[in-house]
Amino acid sequence: MTRLIVLDTETTGLEPAQGHRIIEIGCVEMVERRLTGNNFHQYLQPDRMIDAAAIDVHGITNEFLEDKPRFGDVAADFLEYVRGAELIIHNAPFDVGFLNNELLKLDEDSPRIADLCAVTDTLVMAKKKHPGQRNSLDALCKRYDIDNSHRELHGALLDAEILADVYLLMTGGQTALFLDSQGAEGDVAGAASNIRRLSGERPRLKVVRPSEEDLAVHEAQLQKMGDDCVWLREGEVVSD
Repeated sequence: MTRLIVLDTETTGLEPAQGHRIIEIGCVEMVERRLTGNNFHQYLQPDRMIDAAAIDVHGITNEFLEDKPRFGDVAADFLEYVRGAELIIHNAPFDVGFLNNELLKLDEDSPRIADLCAVTDTLVMAKKKHPGQRNSLDALCKRYDIDNSHRELHGALLDAEILADVYLLMTGGQTALFLDSQGAEGDVAGAASNIRRLSGERPRLKVVRPSEEDLAVHEAQLQKMGDDCVWLREGEVVSD
């Protein structure tokens, strides 16, 4: 079973070495590339003031965080949630650096993120696929036609949800119909019972063959996906 956790954080500033802390963690779970709805989201009291420039980015204020738990209060639940998963993070060194700093503050012997999880950096992936282009999350949304018009400010959970769509498209995956009405585990029998069967006596469907132009556009789109596109792997049997 392949378990992916798309993760993002918001912080009081840019540098843990300057005493900055995590104030929001947002995680979206995918199992076998399907959204499960088993997400992790937590605001945190950082015990320090948030830089004004950071508030301009995410809109989280010191007053809002006054009654929120501290990282130590949720660390055990967070580590259990991510343990053994592959973390999908945009600009991973930033978030992993902050998470490791929080763990170090709790206990010098605490595990580090790399001890618990594999980490995939979508910024590195994007730079490889789109060299010389802008590869911010907003730029990737525009490139892959993902609607992020509701993203007026950064937010850890919102950005993780958007990054999940970006990751699936960058790796040639589907982004719709992942979270079905049967719940996170899915009920195959129940889902099958909802399928509308067509009569065997219905008229034969008209088959519309693609034109040469259609095939060329399709091939160009596959090539744009790059080496991660499963449909370009000739001779391989790919299961997903």
